[in-house]
Amino acid sequence: MATTKDAEKGPSGSPVPLSLERSHDVLVNEDRLRRSLSARQVQMIAIGGTIGTGLFLGTGKSLATGGPASLLVCYSVVGAIVYSTMLALGEMAAFVPVAGSFCTFAGRYVDDAFGFALTWNYWFNDAVSTAADLVALQLLVQYWTDAFPWYALGVIVWVLIVLANIINVRAYGELEYWLSLLKVVTIIIFIILSIAVNAGANNDYGYIGGKFWTVGDAPFVGGIGGFASVFVTASFAYGGTESIAITAGETKDPARTLPKVVRNVFWRILLFYILSALMIGLNIPYDYPGLSTKSSRTSPFTIAFQMAGSKAAGSFVNAVILTSVVSAGNHALYAGSRLLYTLGANGHAPRVFTKLTRYQIPWVAVLATSLVSIVLFSLSFAGSGQLWTWLQNIVGVSNQLSWVCIGIASLRFRAGLKAQGKEHLLPFRNWTYPVGPILCIVLNVFIILVQGWTAFSPRFAAVDFVSFYLELPVFLGMIVVWKLVKKTKFRRASDMDLETDVYTKEDVEPVQKDWKGVGKRVGTWFCF
Repeated sequence: MATTKDAEKGPSGSPVPLSLERSHDVLVNEDRLRRSLSARQVQMIAIGGTIGTGLFLGTGKSLATGGPASLLVCYSVVGAIVYSTMLALGEMAAFVPVAGSFCTFAGRYVDDAFGFALTWNYWFNDAVSTAADLVALQLLVQYWTDAFPWYALGVIVWVLIVLANIINVRAYGELEYWLSLLKVVTIIIFIILSIAVNAGANNDYGYIGGKFWTVGDAPFVGGIGGFASVFVTASFAYGGTESIAITAGETKDPARTLPKVVRNVFWRILLFYILSALMIGLNIPYDYPGLSTKSSRTSPFTIAFQMAGSKAAGSFVNAVILTSVVSAGNHALYAGSRLLYTLGANGHAPRVFTKLTRYQIPWVAVLATSLVSIVLFSLSFAGSGQLWTWLQNIVGVSNQLSWVCIGIASLRFRAGLKAQGKEHLLPFRNWTYPVGPILCIVLNVFIILVQGWTAFSPRFAAVDFVSFYLELPVFLGMIVVWKLVKKTKFRRASDMDLETDVYTKEDVEPVQKDWKGVGKRVGTWFCF
């Protein structure tokens, strides 16, 4: 099913599958990314994509600005959107597992200009996400001291994640596996502890129940503006879930592994996000000191552990959250570098970004993405808390645009399969089609338009307005410019490329001996 070119033969004389179909330049097997990520690593990376800075820190801002009801409702709505999006994406990624994933699909099934804009948008999203995670490190360190240099820890972690991403993909996968496993264990402990805190096992409040839902302006704080603003925070928190499909180009047997990942997204969203949001809203008042300010931000997870025990308990969980931030930055840098590699491979960026190491790592793309991140991080002099909010808004809107594009690509992908009579070849089907992708598009467009309410009321805030809506004209402008320059055409269903990069068993590399032991068994238990 993968296309081949008779003029190009492998060492044994057999045809070599093409990774991309380009008339001006062809990437052959030796230029492809290596499928070195095991099912164990991909499953845990999927969890790592859904647990990050947005959950550990963003929920605090959401609670402070929107109240406990807004926190629960918005995180539930966005969770439903993400689940529907992942079903649509999983269907396409299992059929065509490429490093560019949904960005490649947008160009292949909708319009090359559409794919061009989306890929650049999401690459910038990942670069900004990495910077936001570096900034978050400083916010977390402030829990212990304000004397630590604002740049030191961020620079150290930046060097570490660059090394993890440039050595080889298995190094990235193994680091992400263990950091993600630690996050999963922390979340489960937090939920159990929160139940005990609510029942009375705390130092200050006794039995809590639901009394914080009726204190002051709760449960909905800040009116419609406060409620709407939580959507962008929730979108930032969920961001990265869809990027697991970017690992498809380096995953062993993606046609089997990716559907397993997608099917379990529902339970991960329910457990790690919605249940956590519920417990945070129940146990922590929205006006808790230090929950959300321009200069600092305390994680509600840390506050919950403090309530249950002592300063030492809070310090422990704050340290764990630090590792989760490293994990989130590690994953964002990985995804961003693969997208920059895809841009170069598709002719949307200089070809230098496709240069690989002998371990088939796109090292130029890694360095370029990390350079943008460290430059953005250097803007922390504006106030780490304020900068983190601006970066969070930009990333949140970018995530929403990506989800809209995935929905559009899914509808066009299915139209192409139907027109060419290939629907029976799908290794995994999106059971919500066509309702799911349509709702994903409509709800996301609505949220994008209303979530910047606080930038207009009670008075216009220019910087906040830019952080909420900057992505929209830039994205549309890139589509228009590329379409005019390259004179691209809308992909007709009957003419879509549904052969290049389609996964077959011949694409499976020899199985490498994987790590065995307690960690693998525990990770498998969490993933399946």
